[in-house]
Amino acid sequence: MRVEIWSDINCPWCYIGKARFEQALAAFPHREEVEVVHRSFELDPRAPQEARPLLPLLAAKYGMSLEQAEAAEARIADNAQAEGLPYLRAGRDAANSFDMHRLLHFAKEHGRQAQLLDALYRANFAEERSAFEAGRLVELAVEAGLDGEAAAAVLADPEAYAEAVREDETTASAMGATGVPFFVLDRRLGVSGAQPAETFTQALDQAWNTRVTLPLAPLAPQK
Repeated sequence: MRVEIWSDINCPWCYIGKARFEQALAAFPHREEVEVVHRSFELDPRAPQEARPLLPLLAAKYGMSLEQAEAAEARIADNAQAEGLPYLRAGRDAANSFDMHRLLHFAKEHGRQAQLLDALYRANFAEERSAFEAGRLVELAVEAGLDGEAAAAVLADPEAYAEAVREDETTASAMGATGVPFFVLDRRLGVSGAQPAETFTQALDQAWNTRVTLPLAPLAPQK
């Protein structure tokens, strides 16, 4: 069974939702037969490349005061920490995530997508040093077990894996996804948002129990 997860590195609920899903998956009796694939989704494709302080961006985007933006971030931090996830309550930056998504597709080809995704989330939500600092993505790629020179070459070529990112986003749109995280089980069952682990448990059970299995072909008669 395949579970596809559309997410954005800039999305704190994706960070939290991933942890909740993994909690459910760890207890799923058939977890060894579940393939997890991470797909690309940009919450703000028009976000600038240069990193800027997050809280003023949130306040401007949602028409809030800085105090309201701080309170919203604090609520998210509480949810993250309830799942055992480290989360900076202040001082984070935000920028365009397209290069991160391109690098995740490169990592997938080399069997290191999950490791890179964890490194990106940690850098973006839990570390003082900005994930968008020059050269930081290459360092994170190396931490995830990828070749640094190859990762740098991908980032230097704006078209490398760009089409793969766009294909993921087109597929999400065709499925009706307007936000993330968005979980799709065997292209038959969708779960939107950072739902409680119990909801993911129910979805995994439902998807597994309603799988369509093809009958075995009859053996050809022996001559």
